[in-house]
Amino acid sequence: MKGLLLMLAASALMAQTPDCSIATGSKQDGKTREFDTETLYEYMNGNSEGYFLYGFAKMKGVTCKTGDVTLIVDLSEFKSPELAYGMFTGNLDPRQPVEKIGAGGQVGERKVIFVKGQYYAEIAAEPEGQHAALLRAAAKAWEKKITGSTEPPAELSWFPKERLQPGSPRLVPQSVLGMRMLKRGYLAQYEQGKAVVVTEESPDVAQALFGKLKERFAPNSAAQVGDEAFVGEDKYLGRICFFRKGARIGGWTNVPAGQDPAGLGKALAAAIP
Repeated sequence: MKGLLLMLAASALMAQTPDCSIATGSKQDGKTREFDTETLYEYMNGNSEGYFLYGFAKMKGVTCKTGDVTLIVDLSEFKSPELAYGMFTGNLDPRQPVEKIGAGGQVGERKVIFVKGQYYAEIAAEPEGQHAALLRAAAKAWEKKITGSTEPPAELSWFPKERLQPGSPRLVPQSVLGMRMLKRGYLAQYEQGKAVVVTEESPDVAQALFGKLKERFAPNSAAQVGDEAFVGEDKYLGRICFFRKGARIGGWTNVPAGQDPAGLGKALAAAIP
């Protein structure tokens, strides 16, 4: 039994290590790469901050050659599936569609990215050219080897779909709406207005945060949304409605004239379990 468990553990570990079998006929070029929070900076030429914002833990990578095409294959592990998905949405091109690869993927002519569980995968092709078919096939083959959920965060389904802008909702890793007190949460951009949901550790913590929001946006008026709510107007965020429902803070900002901020807040609150 102990031997079987060790074999299963080794198999799971290998599944999270990129290899060139994902692209038919390709061969490894050079050694396997490994990076952590101390060494990623050099590999990314200083552009590692975005990874760290989402809770980067480590990366493994390999370079593959198939014909005259070079594939740069990297797999990053994050502290949770939510943060890995946040990294994915943070790197989406809103002009391009999202495909069902893992919990979500996007394929371009030069690069494909996808997320599955707590893993964020990238395959880049060199030199530039029409590589979308090759990249899509490689990503789908690789996705089958990576462990983890293929379901996106449940929070994404809470936001109304009507007039939702491409690339939304997305996880904002810090300072939601530019406010430090809203440490991390989901933001959805609409044709007119923005909606947010922030989850705190407990209802008591959320209640304390809600009190700070009321002070920040005073004067305001009480509204009948969730456990408690208010509506008001701000110089930068326009017409607003914030509410608390259990351990979650939600709200709408920049609500245009002719729409009821409290009504929008009530619809969002109703979708939150």
